[in-house]
Amino acid sequence: MSRWKTVAALAVLALGLSAEAQAPIDWNTAQPLTLRLSSFKFEPSDVILQHGVPYDLHFENASSGSHDFAAKAFFGQARIKPEDQAKIRDDRIELGGGETVHVHLVAPSPGSFKVRCTHFMHSAFGMTGRIVVQ
Repeated sequence: MSRWKTVAALAVLALGLSAEAQAPIDWNTAQPLTLRLSSFKFEPSDVILQHGVPYDLHFENASSGSHDFAAKAFFGQARIKPEDQAKIRDDRIELGGGETVHVHLVAPSPGSFKVRCTHFMHSAFGMTGRIVVQ
């Protein structure tokens, strides 16, 4: 195969992979999942998601004080609905006391991702968890 044919074949392959990665998402099919933040714990502490599946994550702060849900590696790899991207700042979702937030996203490649509350001493008191993508 000539050099140009090889380059052309690689370009077509790359375009095909890019189109697949950016395929439209039907957010109406997102699976709902509630994540509850309370005084020094996440419920559930282990969140199991399926790779490539759209989710409607409902974050609910059940305490009177503020908490956050920090998952840098997870949010960095997930495909987040454009309208929801502003809800995630510095790879975390901040919730005031009693506040709720919905975030629509598609789970990234399989792996295990750490989650914690970054507020002073909250993770030391047990506010940690993980997201497992299968």
